[in-house]
Amino acid sequence: MHSQTKASGPVISGYGEVWTVKNPDFKTYPTKEYKVVFDIMNSSESYDQLNISIETAARFLNMHAQSGVPLANLKVALVVHNNASKDLLKNSEYKSRYGTDNPNEELINKLLNTGVEIVFCGQSSLSRNIPISETIDGVELALSAMTALIQLQDDGFQLIKF
Repeated sequence: MHSQTKASGPVISGYGEVWTVKNPDFKTYPTKEYKVVFDIMNSSESYDQLNISIETAARFLNMHAQSGVPLANLKVALVVHNNASKDLLKNSEYKSRYGTDNPNEELINKLLNTGVEIVFCGQSSLSRNIPISETIDGVELALSAMTALIQLQDDGFQLIKF
């Protein structure tokens, strides 16, 4: 049994716990800029469960900050579409639709406040009847998830799809 524990923070507290990896052979460079886009399309079947795909962004930020990469070198974007669309709803809208608080709202606000760009697919917005006006403040509307993913990758963001 190992004695190590997982920890969240220092960037996103309460979310994104990660293990400390001591002396890895494949080094992480604190001076490098890490630009990443997460393709977020899946969500929990339960309306009261956190979307672990969104939490992956918190893990990315915390893990690299714990390893000495300054926040200024971490550029993170989430492109949200498909089943995950509902997770962007403001709590009041979410509660009126699903009868429970949005378990993702606090995490999304923490991500936005850290400078994470959260882009919502315009096609999903319309097909799922989730107007941008009903989403958490700071979420950006795109023509489509496909468009946002192409543009972000063209701008040097590396795609991570979990």
